[in-house]
Amino acid sequence: MRALQLSDYRVLEIIDLPVPEAAVGEVLVRVASCGICGSDVHGYDGASGRRIPPLVMGHEAAGVVAAVGDGVANVRTGDRITFDSTVYCGECPFCRRGEVNLCDRRQVLGVSCGDYRRAGAFAEYIVVPSRITYRLPENLSFVEAAMLEAVSVALHAVSLTRVSSTDSVLVIGAGMIGLLILQALRAAGVSQIMVIDVERSRLTLAKELGAAETVHGKDADVLSEIARFAGAGIDAAIEAVGLDDTVRLAINAVRKGGRVTLVGNISPTVTLPLQSVVTRQIRLQGSCASAGEYPRAIDLLASGTIRVKPLISAVAPLEEGPRWFERLYSREPNLMKVVLTPGATS
Repeated sequence: MRALQLSDYRVLEIIDLPVPEAAVGEVLVRVASCGICGSDVHGYDGASGRRIPPLVMGHEAAGVVAAVGDGVANVRTGDRITFDSTVYCGECPFCRRGEVNLCDRRQVLGVSCGDYRRAGAFAEYIVVPSRITYRLPENLSFVEAAMLEAVSVALHAVSLTRVSSTDSVLVIGAGMIGLLILQALRAAGVSQIMVIDVERSRLTLAKELGAAETVHGKDADVLSEIARFAGAGIDAAIEAVGLDDTVRLAINAVRKGGRVTLVGNISPTVTLPLQSVVTRQIRLQGSCASAGEYPRAIDLLASGTIRVKPLISAVAPLEEGPRWFERLYSREPNLMKVVLTPGATS
């Protein structure tokens, strides 16, 4: 089979690999679509330490079941499916509580680090445990389905933030996850949503997708704009960048007793304004991946409640992967999500 391999940092090659076989409890999937995630781009040059070459990356995918291993009953050959990016054990205390994203033996597709190596979906075929698969409705295209992983991440962050329809919410960062968080908030009944970013094209898109207010982070007195929007302070902020300045902004933006959910993690460490957190009784919450949000994500995409087509900049064959990775890595303006199509699309 053809696969896009990270052979060395910033070196991607199309190579031939054997088609994997489905073992007990596994399914072989012919990959129809796989999105290039921001974490793949961060791993492309070794910055994240979680894409150690050689590796086939890719975890935002969908396709057709090509074969099933023994003991598989939930899907069958020919089914259109997607699958979680997290491979969880199903047995540890976290899994038994439904917190599969915190599994003690958690692995992520398309990741290699000091603890494990797991092949990803930038390939014609991939083997995954049947327990992480989900059937797709016929009206949901494979290209759209490649966005389900990111949608589930957004839904998880919003669920942890515990918003109500009367809340004012600040979303910091209008990249892929930030724009999906915006739509997840709208789906949860929140209308008073402000989005902050430093790229005007993304703020325009945020407005089109339902933001009540947008602020350019470099042109405005951001805290004054927030005060104008929300008076005594924002009820909740969801930070989808992961830098010192943006985390500090999230904390300073919320009212006393406000909630801050941290999703972005570009920087492995940040400095917190601790006194502000403590004396204003701010609630800080981390959000990692997703934990059971896939069915809801599928319903919201299939119904059109969450729209992903405006976020997809390009759909390209696997062979064009190296070129698109380089364009994403160079932060080409107005380039958002790129979806590669390794195999079947029907």
